[in-house]
Amino acid sequence: MEQTSPRPLEVTRISARTGWEALNLREMWARRELLWFLAWRDVRVRYKQTILGAGWAVLQPLMQMVVFTVVFGVLLKVKTDNDVSYTLFSFAALVPWGLFSAVIAGTSGSLISNAGILSKVYFPRLLIPIAGAGARLVDFAIAFVILLGMVLAFGLGFSWNILWIPAFLLLLLVTALGFGLWLSAINVYIRDVGMIIPYLISLWEFASPVIYSAQAIPDKWRIVYALNPMAGVLIGFRWCLLGSPPPGPEIWISVGITLLVFLSGVMVFLRVQRTMVDIL
Repeated sequence: MEQTSPRPLEVTRISARTGWEALNLREMWARRELLWFLAWRDVRVRYKQTILGAGWAVLQPLMQMVVFTVVFGVLLKVKTDNDVSYTLFSFAALVPWGLFSAVIAGTSGSLISNAGILSKVYFPRLLIPIAGAGARLVDFAIAFVILLGMVLAFGLGFSWNILWIPAFLLLLLVTALGFGLWLSAINVYIRDVGMIIPYLISLWEFASPVIYSAQAIPDKWRIVYALNPMAGVLIGFRWCLLGSPPPGPEIWISVGITLLVFLSGVMVFLRVQRTMVDIL
């Protein structure tokens, strides 16, 4: 009887790539099921053994809305766009801002919190921060439904401007992910970054039109103010939902800053991922 020789074993060689080749979008698409698994795992871990569960997604912006309404709406009498109730005016900005701050906080520490997986299994490392950003969309969706109900409850109704919400949401996510990639890469080498991030987000919130209207910014400072990409996002959300003045041409400055931060953040992350396992 003729004996057949065993088939040679297939060898997969994993080598470091340089430049944009390290991004490897085809491989990331092939591992898209892992992306969904990581995002869902993040959602379950955050709400595990909690009493309110997903209710925390609404409770935090609602509590901020109450504090802001009392302090800035009642006591300081901050003016709003089109004389909209300050309660609705602040909540329309707190919902997207909550997503922005959550994505930055989640992605900046994603490599440190997943060090055990990164040192044992190979997969595109960029899936980790992307999954962290995607998991925060669950909280945003819940809070956004509450926001839509408040718009109707205050008798404003909706216009065709609401169709622009996905565009401003995309701008928000790209901005947050870009800064999150920068911070996550730096956090691998300097762990103090994780301690500084909450303070930076708090300062950034006051530098953005969350508690006040962007119309209060003098015209001569509009271009400088547009360097903050979240200014354009928040102006856009209020325009879509509350009928506030639309974003001006300065929005393109915000878009340019967002693309610059995101692309540079990806490059820095790809460089760090080649040595992050040894450091973690």
